[in-house]
Amino acid sequence: QVQLAESGGGSVQAGGSLRLSCAASGRTFSSYVMGWFRQAPGKEREFVASISKSAVYTRYADSAKGRFTISRANARNTVYLQMNSLKPEDTAVYYCAAAPRDSFHYTSADTSEYDYWGQGTQVTVSS
Repeated sequence: QVQLAESGGGSVQAGGSLRLSCAASGRTFSSYVMGWFRQAPGKEREFVASISKSAVYTRYADSAKGRFTISRANARNTVYLQMNSLKPEDTAVYYCAAAPRDSFHYTSADTSEYDYWGQGTQVTVSS
């Protein structure tokens, strides 16, 4: 299994940017599909972005498309979420997640596909 730790959250004004980082333990990081999810108060956890093992394929929620970019640096065991043009509705706790898969093409928007989760980092966007 893998241990995940998010960082980079904070408070910004609408239109601002943040970059979240997720550091993973172990030497098996490249074997995992990675994803970012978020959960706002009183709401279910929702998909934000996913990236394949090779970083060739990505998938985004409609709410994130065009504003957020997921990337990974396998040599550093780190996945990133660059968030631009932030909106108040982006306010949530953001979670990094990992899914062990054999396919190099695999990305997933489903929380049930992910086996490992970080503790989350708070992102607050004010208007």
